[in-house]
Amino acid sequence: MNGSEESQGGKGTKGALIALSSIPLIMTLGNSMLLPILPQISKELGVNAFEVSMIITVYGLIAILMIPIAGYLSDRFGRKKVILPSLILAALGGAGCVAAAWFFTGVSAYWIILAGRFVQGIGAAGAFPIVIPFVGDLFKDEKEVSKGLGIIETSNTFGKVVSPILGAYLGMLLWYAPFIAIPVLCLISCILVIFLVKKPKEEAEKISLKEFLGGIKNVLHEKGRWLYAIFAIGGICMFATFGVLFYLSEILESRYNLHGAYKGFVLAIPLALLCLASYGSGKIIGKNKPLMKWLGFGGMALLTAATLITGFSENIYYMVGFLSLSGIGIGVVLPCMDALITEGIEKENRGTITSLYSSMRFIGVALGPPVVSLLMNRGHWTLFFTMAGVGAVGGLLSFFAVTPSKDDAEGEGRTERNSFKAKKGSPLRQRVR
Repeated sequence: MNGSEESQGGKGTKGALIALSSIPLIMTLGNSMLLPILPQISKELGVNAFEVSMIITVYGLIAILMIPIAGYLSDRFGRKKVILPSLILAALGGAGCVAAAWFFTGVSAYWIILAGRFVQGIGAAGAFPIVIPFVGDLFKDEKEVSKGLGIIETSNTFGKVVSPILGAYLGMLLWYAPFIAIPVLCLISCILVIFLVKKPKEEAEKISLKEFLGGIKNVLHEKGRWLYAIFAIGGICMFATFGVLFYLSEILESRYNLHGAYKGFVLAIPLALLCLASYGSGKIIGKNKPLMKWLGFGGMALLTAATLITGFSENIYYMVGFLSLSGIGIGVVLPCMDALITEGIEKENRGTITSLYSSMRFIGVALGPPVVSLLMNRGHWTLFFTMAGVGAVGGLLSFFAVTPSKDDAEGEGRTERNSFKAKKGSPLRQRVR
């Protein structure tokens, strides 16, 4: 076994899945709870919209750099041994933000909060991204893997649904209260992982860094076409999600005078539909890779169309309605991409490859708010036309680059399947697990 925990059967597996589902929920709350109070933070600290958006961006930027390292460590030493210290580090980063808000004011507090978010991002890099390959390790049957990943994405998106409401309520009590919640939530998740996720029965096989990097290079060389496409699609989905949330958070307060819980509930509408779509997508895809491809393409097409249509009107009901449709599209896409990439990679490389995928998702998280803050100055139509164009790129990648082989379409077993074709007429062979 190469750095992966043994599959846990029965109740043990369900308990482990519950514990692992808490991680994306808490990591999402720790980031997305800040979105509805960014205007409030801006006023309290005396910084502009672009500067306050960096509170989200710095978290994502350091995570992008650290995720591949965390993936390598999880492949070599075990998922749990990486997740637990990472949760503790995320808690410490959140505590640093609280200390900055408590003891400092203005620009001084702002820079210390950025430092705390930097540390929190390092912790996040070793937590949520490791969950995806961990679920692949827990189950032997691909259908169960798909369901498990659907639950993980549902937990992730449920965190996004709850976060604007919870963040808005906490912000009404104290502007930095969402920062206080982060260490508490991380501690809860840490306890769940300690008691519900079993330790591996076998030690990780020790391989040199050179051998490991050689294996990753070979995987990317053989399967690069569809892997790079999935990486890009994941980043596009997160870019659209966080860009839209940042935009709505700004205009609901500045243009429509919605504050606190009212704004939180409006932000939660597209996210709730995204959550439901993720759950439904994870339930129905099973191990049908052609279905994953076409649902992914359909979801990207819906995202593109909905954002394009949103550009034609600034009416609040119109915007929330069509942005909710874009949320459904994203919710359909994500479990499909998770399952394709997890089931298409061997366990010994799964942590690192999926971490590269997670890095691309964090790039989307990091770019969404600042890019949208700049595009907002150029007008409503320009903003949503650009967002639609980015979504169209994702749709084209899904259509042309992600190509399951005929064996997958016919439902062949694990030992006979070739996960994807990198080129037309030359399906890639995959080793039996």
